[in-house]
Amino acid sequence: MESFKFIDLFSGIGGFHQAMVRLGGECVFASEIDKFCNAQYEKNYGMSSDINIRAVKEEDLPEFQVLCAGFPCQAFSKAGKQEGLEDKTRGTLFFEIVRILKQRHTPYIVLENVRNLVSHDHGNTWRIIQESLRELGYRTTASPLILSPHYFGIPQIRERVIILGKYDPDHIDEPLTLDFGEFKKKEDNSIYDILEEGPVDDSYYISDYEKMVLTAWDEFYNGIDLKVIGFPIWADYFKYTGDFDDLPAWKAGFIKKNIKLYEDNKEFIDKWLDKYDNLAGFTKTHHKMEWQCGTNISSVWDGVIQFRPSGIRVKNPNNFQALVAMVQIPIIGKYRRRLTVEEAARLQSFPVDDKDHPFIPDDNRQQAYKQFGNSVNVEVIRRAAEELFKQ
Repeated sequence: MESFKFIDLFSGIGGFHQAMVRLGGECVFASEIDKFCNAQYEKNYGMSSDINIRAVKEEDLPEFQVLCAGFPCQAFSKAGKQEGLEDKTRGTLFFEIVRILKQRHTPYIVLENVRNLVSHDHGNTWRIIQESLRELGYRTTASPLILSPHYFGIPQIRERVIILGKYDPDHIDEPLTLDFGEFKKKEDNSIYDILEEGPVDDSYYISDYEKMVLTAWDEFYNGIDLKVIGFPIWADYFKYTGDFDDLPAWKAGFIKKNIKLYEDNKEFIDKWLDKYDNLAGFTKTHHKMEWQCGTNISSVWDGVIQFRPSGIRVKNPNNFQALVAMVQIPIIGKYRRRLTVEEAARLQSFPVDDKDHPFIPDDNRQQAYKQFGNSVNVEVIRRAAEELFKQ
């Protein structure tokens, strides 16, 4: 389609908006209940999204050809009298989509949800969504469409279910056929493609404490004889002599592997523990380190690092894990700093570098991370919708 109008439901900061505009679309309606997202939507697109879709009558919506929605995942009812699929979706936010489509029969729909939607509620959620769309006259893909930014050269592993539909009740049994070409593999990407090479704001750099902890674990990795580590290294259990019978099997297994690691590297580990005062100055959770890089890198400082509640995690620098609305912002080991807000925007394909129409993130850094973490990936949605419009 050369030009079309779309509505942006559960719009957040406008990931769908960005994708549709790039394909020639014009947004005529947006709906979002988060006040911080509303402020950014108006700032970036010059229109209000401060509307609760539950309060909008479908006949009051303007004309549009594409319905976009990154709807929340909720379990559908299986109790009581069910008068059909519409009744099963009642009370959920997907129902708001159903009632609009029932009245408007918009030509195309582009929906997004977490990958877990497919198995959610033992598959009941996905089944009802597919059946609901078919009942409304929409052709969909034969099987769930799972896409991730890293397929398209964006260094983020973020698998999501993309639900595409075309209103075509006369050919409802013909699945949509899509051709994305050959997807990139994880190892084809590099995080450095979206990172600033030069200095960034001082507040992004890691603390002296974090630097000390990571230096210690880097020394540890380079000092032991095991390079492919398939279990969390748990310093508190190197010298464990307790009873295994009272422990969960998974924990007992990890502890036994840590004991063997210690016994095989006793001389080095004893010196390491002595150097760092048996980790007395470390936060308890930092006594644990997960190395998830195989032999692709040889130093903590070459990886992507997170200080997590479960310990320190080091991963390969080809992709970031999915941005989510949380506080464990990834650390780029090479640069001794955290991912910036602008870099988070690039991971979600928002045009912060566009000279003419740059996307403006929230001034509050935590809000900005949260908003990008909750957003759809713009390029993934653009590519999916582009394929849909070819039908």
